[in-house]
Amino acid sequence: MKAPQAQQIDKTLEIHGDTRTDKYFWLNERENPEVIKYLEEENAYADFVMKDTEQLQEDLFEEMKARYKKDDESLPYFYNEYWYIVRYEEGREYPIFCRKHLSLEHQEEIILDVNILAEGETFFEVGSVAVSPNNKLASFSSDNVGRRIYDINFKDLTTGEILADKIENTTGKAVWANDNTHVFYIRKDDSLRAFQVYRHALGTDPSEDVLIFHEEDDTFDVNVFKTKSLQYIFIASSSTISDEHRFIPSDDVFAEWKIIQPRIDDLEYSVEHYEDEFYIITNADDAFNFKIVKTKIENCGIENWVDVIPHRAEVLLEGFEIFKEYLVIEEREKGLLQIKIIDEKTNESYYLPFSDPTYTAYIAINLEFDTEVLRYGYTSLTQPSSTYEYNMKDKTTKLLKQQEVLGGTFIPENYISERIWADSRDGESKVPISLVYHKDTKKSADTPLLLYGYGSYGHTVDASFSNVRLSILDRGFIYAIAHIRGGEYLGREWYEDGKMLFKKNTFFDFIDAGKHLIKENYTSSKHLYAMGGSAGGLLVGAVINYEPGLFNGIVAQVPFVDVVTTMLDETIPLTTGEYDEWGNPNDEEYYHYMKEYSPYDNIEAKDYPHMLITTGLHDSQVQYWEPAKWTAKLRELKTDNNLLVFKTDMSSGHGGASGRFESLKEDALEYAFLLKLENNY
Repeated sequence: MKAPQAQQIDKTLEIHGDTRTDKYFWLNERENPEVIKYLEEENAYADFVMKDTEQLQEDLFEEMKARYKKDDESLPYFYNEYWYIVRYEEGREYPIFCRKHLSLEHQEEIILDVNILAEGETFFEVGSVAVSPNNKLASFSSDNVGRRIYDINFKDLTTGEILADKIENTTGKAVWANDNTHVFYIRKDDSLRAFQVYRHALGTDPSEDVLIFHEEDDTFDVNVFKTKSLQYIFIASSSTISDEHRFIPSDDVFAEWKIIQPRIDDLEYSVEHYEDEFYIITNADDAFNFKIVKTKIENCGIENWVDVIPHRAEVLLEGFEIFKEYLVIEEREKGLLQIKIIDEKTNESYYLPFSDPTYTAYIAINLEFDTEVLRYGYTSLTQPSSTYEYNMKDKTTKLLKQQEVLGGTFIPENYISERIWADSRDGESKVPISLVYHKDTKKSADTPLLLYGYGSYGHTVDASFSNVRLSILDRGFIYAIAHIRGGEYLGREWYEDGKMLFKKNTFFDFIDAGKHLIKENYTSSKHLYAMGGSAGGLLVGAVINYEPGLFNGIVAQVPFVDVVTTMLDETIPLTTGEYDEWGNPNDEEYYHYMKEYSPYDNIEAKDYPHMLITTGLHDSQVQYWEPAKWTAKLRELKTDNNLLVFKTDMSSGHGGASGRFESLKEDALEYAFLLKLENNY
């Protein structure tokens, strides 16, 4: 079967006196039958190329699925007189949201059975479920396209009736006021930016809803939430580098909204409430790795902020949790997360002990305020996700729940994790790399290694356990995560050095990590593979332009690869809010810098590695046409005979297939692709 070749229609794009010709621009016409035809042809070709792995894909899928407990349920948490649980039933794809009054021994009440709602849908996702303060009503939101545009509905939990109120085109989140009558929610504009907060009164037509706040700056979006104390409702308006919070008492929906601190460029802050004060984590006063301050509610401007946890140049503050007598801090030092307990009465402080060379630790759901018990999570590359209960008074720890790995073959001691450091080309830093492999896997030039990376938005990919990953570890692969600049693994400066006009550091760090792994004899270029999704897809796309011979193959999931054209189009979702991450190409300096690394703009007539590229037709984060155009241009120009497989999920969005196990088929395809390249199936 011959590979498809998209039709070429020249489109001239000109700005700053620079002209680009885009032959595949027309692929952004979602409703054009020729576009759908091309995507379907690529899907057919992908099936043809991967036909010899069909049994392997099925085996991988069943193997991955077998490791999961089919009738699993979440760890119960107590909130406002009820224990809440999310559970799954064997043979059903979607969750069931439940609760039990006061005791786990009491009869279960089903709040929402998503399996019933999803009947007849090819895609279905619940965004959020929220119960009213009086426990009699619930809001829930759903998306049946995958574009992350949710409808909010309401249910009477006493009668089971779905109420007539239906609010369309929202972010999916609903926040109840304490009167049990009003909810606050957020609408999206045409570019899918969260930009307006509305108040809805139950029993009224949504067309009568009151606009509370309109964010007119298109580089900002909005969020709405209630404090842990339940006493205040907040609207947070945020860009990548600036925040503004306003609030009202939860008991008075008609109160005047008060701003904590008006927005200032480069001032970030987030808020929690305790008694007559707000606790704020912020980068004010050049606290680039953040600090914690507090301020009285009645005088809460920045001039009244008092340090609680001062800024430390070597420690990144990531979050905190307030209890009646304790303050718990989540911080990162030398890449590793730590949880610090502070006794507010005695001022005693200490850290919880963690032992793996690379791991993830985090503050879990802690909805109770007057308690001495902290829930926290822990996982590593060799340890399944676990939730612990730590008594901050007695200093005792109890394991509440650990992710079960069924199938009878997983033993943590059979796997080895490491953290190593690669020299970066600028000579000023070292790039951390987390690795895991089976103890029987030998490091050698013939050992396959999959290197994963992201490196954008300050998002850190920490070392955590994966049920799915076992399928390649048990087949002799080493798995590695490159903690490259653009993330915050080594603090805020690590992020700043990998964005805007320093973005190329992200790509070079990844390349340097790959070369270090080869130098240290973990693998060789013939057996080195790269994987990244979304902005991580940009990463691997840029890397293969810079160093096409470094990797034998790449997997690019929903990749952001047409950077310049996308960032010049303000009608595309997320574009304007991204200027503080990538820069605004309407500025000539940023335009030329972006153009130098944009994967689509830098495809040349040369050999490229084997490639598997995936997307979703309804993707709202990275539009399907970016990977489609990229694939078409690669087919036109690449000079090798390596595999180029492009797969579009015609019924999903950025997050892939819905349902608990359907997404495993995507994992199985990716792993089958890698194993095919290794002739290991």
